[in-house]
Amino acid sequence: MNYSLGVVMDPIAQINVKKDTTLALLQAAQDSGFQLFYFEQTDLYLDNGRATGSGRPLRVFDDTERWFALDEPREVLLGELDTFLMRVDPPFDNEYIYSTYILEAAEREGTLVVNKPQSLRDCNEKIFATSFPQCSPPVLVSRDMPKLRMFHQTHRDVIFKPLDGMGGAGVFHCKPDGANLGAILEMLTGHGRRQIMAQRYIPEIKDGDKRILVIDGQAVPYCLARIPVGGETRGNLAAGGRGEARPLNDRDRWIVEQVAPTLKERGLLFVGLDVIGDYLTEINVTSPTCVREIDAAYDTKIGMRLMHAITLRLAQTG
Repeated sequence: MNYSLGVVMDPIAQINVKKDTTLALLQAAQDSGFQLFYFEQTDLYLDNGRATGSGRPLRVFDDTERWFALDEPREVLLGELDTFLMRVDPPFDNEYIYSTYILEAAEREGTLVVNKPQSLRDCNEKIFATSFPQCSPPVLVSRDMPKLRMFHQTHRDVIFKPLDGMGGAGVFHCKPDGANLGAILEMLTGHGRRQIMAQRYIPEIKDGDKRILVIDGQAVPYCLARIPVGGETRGNLAAGGRGEARPLNDRDRWIVEQVAPTLKERGLLFVGLDVIGDYLTEINVTSPTCVREIDAAYDTKIGMRLMHAITLRLAQTG
């Protein structure tokens, strides 16, 4: 049986073809027989309560010069699509939230939305990880300056970061001497107006911040370690980190076992766990990446794994 798949994403003409995970997923979907429809956030709307969009039939190609072709736009009732991928990169702003409301209306009509819109709203990628304290380093979420200063005094070597950042933006390493602590806290909290995260520094970051991909509760058996460049504490590829694919170790698999039941319960089919050393630091639910790098190293066919999981879900509900 052939299924239909809609995707809402950032402009496809502007992606990095060699690294883009969404394109890899769309190629796997097309190879699996899905009919593809392309949307940007501006194309989505509610018409008398029905989720609707100005969608364009899409074909994708494994070609760095011509990687997509779009037909003329047409009005598409999103609830009539079999499945829908929400693949818009942060920032997680009001427009993103409004898009999840529209996709939730499609979900009520029977569309399988990956990931579940309510969970996209509920599961802040940094705070969600604190739901698993057995997996996490010492951490504090606060905007109270004395509490944040006390956390630094207790743990001495601390990472401070915003709750809505991505790609390592706004991440500060405050060492035991506390140099610039006041300025860091004032800037990140907006003088006490914004909640931020304080996390004990994990020295194993020098060996890499590992991205572990989880599909319907099952871990891909290899991860991508994002290794910081010299003088950096951020392994994010967007911050200049170097990617190195590796097999999961026993601790990685244990962390996945702790988290997976909650992911399945919340309808989070495609998730990226960030692990440094022995610790879970973030749970990426909005637009997990690193598929191409892991596939290139180990031929894991991650996109096909996700399409298989989606097809099973559709068969069970159809």
